[in-house]
Amino acid sequence: MVSFEEEMLDVMNKSALALLLSVGHRTKLFDTMSKLEPSTSQDIANTANLNERYVREWLGGLVTSKVIDYEPNSQKYSLSKEKAEFLTREGTYNYASSMQWIPALAYVEDHIVDCFKQGGGVPYELFKRFHTVMAEESSQTVLGALVENILPIVPQISEKLNSGIKVLDVGCGSGRAINLMAKSYPNSQFVGYDFSAEAIENATNEAKNLGLTNASFEKQDVSKINKEKFFDIITAFDSIHDQAEPEKVLENVRRSLKSTGTFLMQDIRASSKLENNMDHSLAPYLYTVSCLHCMTVSLAQKGKGLGAMWGKELAVTMLKEAGFSSVEVKELPHDPINYYYLAKP
Repeated sequence: MVSFEEEMLDVMNKSALALLLSVGHRTKLFDTMSKLEPSTSQDIANTANLNERYVREWLGGLVTSKVIDYEPNSQKYSLSKEKAEFLTREGTYNYASSMQWIPALAYVEDHIVDCFKQGGGVPYELFKRFHTVMAEESSQTVLGALVENILPIVPQISEKLNSGIKVLDVGCGSGRAINLMAKSYPNSQFVGYDFSAEAIENATNEAKNLGLTNASFEKQDVSKINKEKFFDIITAFDSIHDQAEPEKVLENVRRSLKSTGTFLMQDIRASSKLENNMDHSLAPYLYTVSCLHCMTVSLAQKGKGLGAMWGKELAVTMLKEAGFSSVEVKELPHDPINYYYLAKP
């Protein structure tokens, strides 16, 4: 049986490892090593165009963590194909990319400590690199499966999008979902709302670079949407629980949908009851992200502070209270982190 002291030592090591994994992603060291034969630290540094001394120390942490293999006689390092699948941009799922949340949240730790004492919250603008990291995370959980797996859970969605409908994404962030849909379905019109000027600029620039004429973005407080029965489909990817006034947002979403429309909401797969999350494989991580980001950005706006772990039970209740006549909850094989809610006006 592992003692509590041993568990704490394991936490120290793995917390430190998370930072090294994030560095490995940002410097593209994992991508570089995945394409190399066993190599010296100098060869790896040269190929990646990085400083050898830093690369060597980074390798030391990854070798002792048993992530990277090392041959003492030749002093050569290698990354197995099995591990590259989960640490590179070309792999099945890039956990090294997700590790960026650890340093991103650490940026605001001092502010969070102040909030514990004084209440209130930490606004979006104090989170460095938030939109960059969020866009990468969305690329993994949304973009790769959006057209083939996520959208098809809405009945006849492909036919509707091909014929030409109006689609809104609330809390669109850097707009990658909207831009992908606009590229895939040129006969439909797509718009993204987000209250971050930085996110809207990123989204607009990407749409321009892609030459899209059917995608647009607006800086908009989604609790103040005023589009009566205008949209055929409204989506929200991992954004409702961050809202200051989620009840108003959901009510406005319902009012903005045509009578035949559908609201597709992706949100964290969890229960509203703490005791039901005891066996959740990512519960400690998700509660941490919630405490240091999702909850606090809402509270910074004097909002509800739902947090990422608001859970299925509360989500369904709030959707029904917002006036949706029916709510279905779906699970998709590609995404163990989220539920997908289909709500009808």
